[in-house]
Amino acid sequence: MSELAGKVALVTGGSRGIGAAVARRLAAGGAAVALTYVREQGRARAVVEEIEAAGGRAVAIRADLAEPDAAARAVEETVRELGGIDVLVNNAGFLAHGPLAEVTVEELDRVLAVDIRSVFLAAQAAARHMGEGGRIISIGSCFNGRVPGGDFVLQATAKTALTGLTKGLARELGPRGITVTVVDPGPIDTDMNPADGDSADFQRGLTALGRYGEAEDVAAAVAFLASPGGRYVTGTALAVDGGYTA
Repeated sequence: MSELAGKVALVTGGSRGIGAAVARRLAAGGAAVALTYVREQGRARAVVEEIEAAGGRAVAIRADLAEPDAAARAVEETVRELGGIDVLVNNAGFLAHGPLAEVTVEELDRVLAVDIRSVFLAAQAAARHMGEGGRIISIGSCFNGRVPGGDFVLQATAKTALTGLTKGLARELGPRGITVTVVDPGPIDTDMNPADGDSADFQRGLTALGRYGEAEDVAAAVAFLASPGGRYVTGTALAVDGGYTA
């Protein structure tokens, strides 16, 4: 598989879970991949080494996307290290949930900084380097379409805003041949939301398939959108949620 040969991709939050699966999948498709991490340097390095062992090119970049200049710096470092940027995958996110009365201003600010502001700033920086065929793909959430209970007001707010940001960017960048999309995962088996966790049975019951997905399921959708086959898909969200929002 070499649909992405010669392309350069940046995957934020790529040291584990969905981000790591996306980085590996894009590299398998032929792309050179940069991935960001905050604290998990060892895990980020392990993903890089796995890609390199398979014959690919990859670099790990430390970037706390809650910092205002971190997203643009990660884009510019990707360009310096790998020679450009064709695909931006905004995967990094900050998970915070709890009753409305207990949500702090600090949690609100960090969710919006990581889940929305960093996406805007990364897209702004990447668009300066992208040409025809550029791709901006963000990882959203099934909470964009359905919120099954309380305690998730922060996540629902951020992920719904992400869809609006995507639509605006798609209109802005479409004339340049750059597509902008969101992938909305449902329950995915990762260390942040394990399939054997306390709420796993409840989450499985909300899907049409009655089971969790794997990080590779999301990565496959991202790879399609990044490939030539995704060239006419923009300004929309792709649900990879096992029928969660059916």
